[in-house]
Parts: sequence; C-alpha cells; structure tokens
Amino acid sequence: MPEAQTTTRRRGDPWPVRRRRLLRRALVAAGLVAVLALATLLVKSLLADSDAEALAERFGEAWAGEEYGAMYDLLDATSHTETSEEDFAAAYTDAATTATATAVVPGEAREAEGDAILPVTVTTEIFGTVAHDVEVETSGEADDLLVAWAPHMVFPGLAGDEELRRRTRAPERAALLARDGTVLAEGEPGERSSELGLDASSVTGTIAPAAAEEESDSLFARGFPDDTLVGVTGLERIFELELAGRPGGVLLAGEREIARSEPQAADPVNTTIEPAVQEAAALALTQLGGIAVLDAHTAEVRGLVGVAATGPQPPGSTFKIVTTTAALEEGLVTPSEEFPVETAALIDGVEIDNAHGEACGGSFTTSFARSCNSVFAPLGVEVGAERFVETSERYGLNEEPSIASADTSTIPQPDEIESDLELGATAIGQGELLVTPLQLASIAQTIANDGKQIEPRVAPDEPPQRQRITSQEVANTIEELMVEVVSSGTGTSAAIEGIEVAGKTGTAELGEDIQEHAWFTAFAPAGNDPKLAIAVMIANGGAGGEVAAPVARTVLEAGL
Repeated sequence: MPEAQTTTRRRGDPWPVRRRRLLRRALVAAGLVAVLALATLLVKSLLADSDAEALAERFGEAWAGEEYGAMYDLLDATSHTETSEEDFAAAYTDAATTATATAVVPGEAREAEGDAILPVTVTTEIFGTVAHDVEVETSGEADDLLVAWAPHMVFPGLAGDEELRRRTRAPERAALLARDGTVLAEGEPGERSSELGLDASSVTGTIAPAAAEEESDSLFARGFPDDTLVGVTGLERIFELELAGRPGGVLLAGEREIARSEPQAADPVNTTIEPAVQEAAALALTQLGGIAVLDAHTAEVRGLVGVAATGPQPPGSTFKIVTTTAALEEGLVTPSEEFPVETAALIDGVEIDNAHGEACGGSFTTSFARSCNSVFAPLGVEVGAERFVETSERYGLNEEPSIASADTSTIPQPDEIESDLELGATAIGQGELLVTPLQLASIAQTIANDGKQIEPRVAPDEPPQRQRITSQEVANTIEELMVEVVSSGTGTSAAIEGIEVAGKTGTAELGEDIQEHAWFTAFAPAGNDPKLAIAVMIANGGAGGEVAAPVARTVLEAGL
C-alpha cells in the first residue's frame, strides 16, 4: 500500500514570497482598472469638449458665409421658440450694417465649462478690424449638442443685454474739379462754391437730404449719420461715393467702446468738364432747356446745362439722322435720288405737313437740308418699324445711359407702333419718341467719329466703351448731308466763319396752342478732325433753325 504524503512547514518555506507576489499583482490589476476608468472619464470629457468646440466652429463657418439659415438650424428648441428665423437673420444683418462689416472670420473654438468660446474677427469699412470672443452656450447631450442662442452672439465684443450701436460723423466733402483743375464745387454741403459761380451749378447739381428710403438705407450702410446731405443731381450725384469720403466715429457695445476711427476726407475729384464750354453754355441758355457738349473723339462730356440729361422730349427732325441711317443701310435712298416737291405726305388718309406748309423735295440731299417731312415720313414707313426701332436702339435708345444721373431716351417697340401713320410720325421725331440732349449729342458724336459710338462719360480715367453703330460710308454720307443743312438749309444760323459745321435742325410739335421745342445738333469742324459734338433743346422756343442753332454756334465758338 502506498505511503501517505506528509507536508510539514520548515524554515525558509516559499509561501510568504508567493503571497507578496500575488498581492503586488492584485495591486497592479486594481491600478490598471483605476487608470482605465480615469482614461474613460477623460475621453468622455474630451469628446464632450470636442463636441462643443465643433458645434461652435460650424456656427462660425456658417456666419462667415452669411448662411443664416444654416446657423439657425444649429439652435436648440428654446431658441427657436423665442426667436423666428427671420428675426434671427435680421439681427445679424442689422449688426453687420451697423458696423459696416465686410467680412467675418471665425477662429478656432476652445472649451469653457461645457460651452465654447469662439474668437471672431470682423473687418469693417469705417472702424477697421474688430476682434473679440463670442461665448457660444450649448444645450443637450454630447451626441445631440445644440446652440442655446442669445442676442449678444450677433457681434464679437457684446455681452449680456448689450446692443451694438454707433456714433459717426462725416468728413468734409471733397471738391469737384474741371479738366484743367478749375474748382467746380468745394466746401461743406449746403455751402458749396465754384470758381465759375452759378455757371457751374447746372453741371455740378444739388446736395440735399436723402429722400428715398433706398438712399437712406445706402447712406446708413456706408456708415454715415442719418442727417448727412448727399448729391441728388448732376456731378454731385454721379460722384457721390467719391466725394463723400469715409465717415468715422465709435462703435459701441451698449455704452462700452469697442472700436474707434477718424473721418477721412476724399481727394478732389477730377471731371471732363471744360470751363470755357460750360460757361458759354450756361450763358447761352437763357430759358428752360438743355445743352450737352461732348468731345467728338472721346465722348467725354465738356459741358452740361439745364435739362441736358433729364426730362426727354420729342426731338423733332434732328432724329432724321437715325431715319437716314436706316434708309442708307437698307439701300432705300442715295444722296442724289429725286423726290416729288410737295407740301405734305398722305399716310393712312392723314396729311403730314412740312413746316409752315412749305413745298419741299428735290434731291435727297436737298430734302435733308430743308428737313422735308413729306419725304421722311413715307421713308420711315418704307424702312419699317422693326428696322427703324433696331437702328434707334443701336444708337442707344431704350438703354440705360452710361452717366448715372441721366434719363433713358426711349422709342416704342415695333409692336407698339400700331400704324403707318405712327411710324411716319416717329420717323420725323414726333409721336412717342423721347430723347435727351445728351443722347442726341451722342448720336452726333457717332457720325463725327465715322460711325463709331463712344459712351459719354464725365470721369477722365474711365475707360471708353466703343462700338460701331453704322459703317464709315454711311456716317460720312450723313456728315455731308449735315454740312448742307448749315451751309444752305435750315441750319444756316449755326454757321461759323472759317469752320465747317455739320448740323441738323429740329422743331418738335407738342399739340395745338403749345409752342414747339426748338432743337439743334451738330459737330465741328466737319471733316477729319472734329473737336466737339453738341445738342441744344430750347423748351417752347419755336423753330430749331431760328432759336437752337444760334445757341449751338455760340457754344461751339467758345470751345473750338
């Protein structure tokens, strides 16, 4: 039988060592558990911080892109209940407008006790760069975190119930200068003066409080006080942005100042106005009307007086330049072609009379020089409404003028010209055709420039916009016809000794018992090197050749 095994304890037994090892292992295991638990808590904490920061940065990115709808989608239910999406967007746009903000650049968000701090830098027109923190409060769980929105979040630097405000003032208005440096207008609004005296007022225009809501809104958006006076007509209006300068002041968070700037006056503004021409035009216009004078090569405006760019009126026979353009292009006439000598044309059973019932006709050159309605009304019908309107629009009618303060010259669309009688009347510058002296001067400039039109402009550094309106051959033919008007036709009162003038008279009938508007357009010298193109309208003045042509001669003599 096997012997039983007996275990006895002796000195040096290994069990105490084993116990110590086991204890150490237990402690290490417990430590690992604690570390893992701490790491888990830390990771959860970091994830929570990351969620808040990421939410704030998404909010900032949408803000930078003016994506207010996307910003609103990040708000919690309470914020949605308290603030509509429309009011939310308005709060941000109002703040941006108040600050004259041009760009919003968010920085990298950082955690702040479960919420986030978002650095935001705003670039503004008048207050420079504004950089402050925006506290982005959050609500919800880590996986569904949303913004608990508050009004102070509309602009960096606001806190609590503070509202963004500003106090600004305008700088001194800049001076307007003629092309030779002569002062056309200088001084504070309401006290502007000129070296040309009142002769400059027609072209410089007027300054007054902003009348339309759109103008007031624009003024506020540019940072100006509500009571700032602005240019409402003439060059003061055209160069409003250049003359006004940059306002300055303080941007406020409640009563706290968060940005400041000083007003900055603009540099004097140069124009294309020629003092001698402007003065001559102002002196020559002794009654209601308008005079526009352009450089024949560049279309730079040399003078504007009265209603030269506004209040378009029927241009009378001056528009036969356009009728002739269409007829020549279509091959319907030649300068030597003969027409019957008649006192009137019969269209749709209605007589269209020549001026004063004159018997008129002969060659086309003579008919143009003597402005025979009996020739041109039927010629307009032959051209047709489609072609006639298309030619008129090529010259610039029905298009927004290149000069900001000018009114548009208009002609009805072909389907609005309902009869041959209406078309015939339009072809001689009557009916619903409405033109400004500035537009008519541009037509004369086109003929002077061999059929190439340059848009009129008053800023010398503005690049010219050129386009061919008609061929050089057609333009040169019309120039020859216009020379005949001044040398032997209805425009002899515009003749200048030693200088060949090309012109066209017009007398616009306005109805029974109403004196006609007197018109005249011209350029000089005719030939290879014309200097000036002009159009004159004298309201209720009578015959263009008798009233407007002498005015044009006076102005041309001053400028040539």
